[in-house]
Amino acid sequence: MTWWRKPSATACAFLADHCGPMRKLRHSREPEVDPFYDMLFNMLIAFVFCFIIALLAMNPKALKSGDIPAKAEFIITLSWPDLDPNDLDLWVQGPSGESVWFRNREADLMHLDRDDRGTSNNTLMINGNKVVNPLRQEVVTIRSIVPGEFVVNAHYYESKEIDRNDPKAGQPVEATLSVIKVNPKAEVVYYGQATLESRGKEVTMMRFSVNPNGGVENINTIPKILVKSF
Repeated sequence: MTWWRKPSATACAFLADHCGPMRKLRHSREPEVDPFYDMLFNMLIAFVFCFIIALLAMNPKALKSGDIPAKAEFIITLSWPDLDPNDLDLWVQGPSGESVWFRNREADLMHLDRDDRGTSNNTLMINGNKVVNPLRQEVVTIRSIVPGEFVVNAHYYESKEIDRNDPKAGQPVEATLSVIKVNPKAEVVYYGQATLESRGKEVTMMRFSVNPNGGVENINTIPKILVKSF
C-alpha cells in the first residue's frame, strides 16, 4: 500500500513562487538567435545566387534562341577618310588561291562583311531627311586557322555612281589597313598606309603567312596583282 501525504502550506507556497514563473518562462519565451548566424546565412544565400548566375553565363545552352556567337581568328580592315566619295575595294587571297572581293564574298573560310561604295551606299533618306554614314571601311574576317599565305590588296574602283561635281571625286585616296589576330587575345599584326593615286590602281597593302599553330610569319608588301577583269 502506498501512502500519500498532503504537502504542507509552506511547501505549496514555495513551489508556487519558484516553479510557476520558470514553467511560464520556459513555454512562452522564444529561443534566442545569435546575429552572427543570421549574417552567415545571408552570405550563404548571396553566394549561391552568384554561383547560379555564373553557371548560366558560362552555359552555352542558356543563350537566347537565335543568338549566334561570332567566330573569327583574324579581322582585316581597310579604311579611308570619312565622307570620301570614292570607292575602294578590299581584296584578300587565301592559301588556295581563291580571293574574296565584292563579287565573291566567301572563300577559304574568309568572308567580306560589307562592300562600301563610298557615297553610293552610305546615304539613306528617312522621312525626307538625308542621313549620311561618314565611315568608309571594308572588313574581311578569317573564320579559322588556315595555314598558308594571305595577300591583302586595295583597289581604287572606277565607280560610275559617283558625283562628278564633288572636288574629291577621282582624287588620290590614302588607304589604311589593319590586321588583328583575335585569339587567344587581340593583337595588332599589321597597321600601315598606302596612297592610291587614281582610279583603277591596285596596291598590295600586306602579305603574311599563318603557320599551323596560328602564328603570323613573313610579313611583307611584295606586289601581287589580284584584281580580275570584270
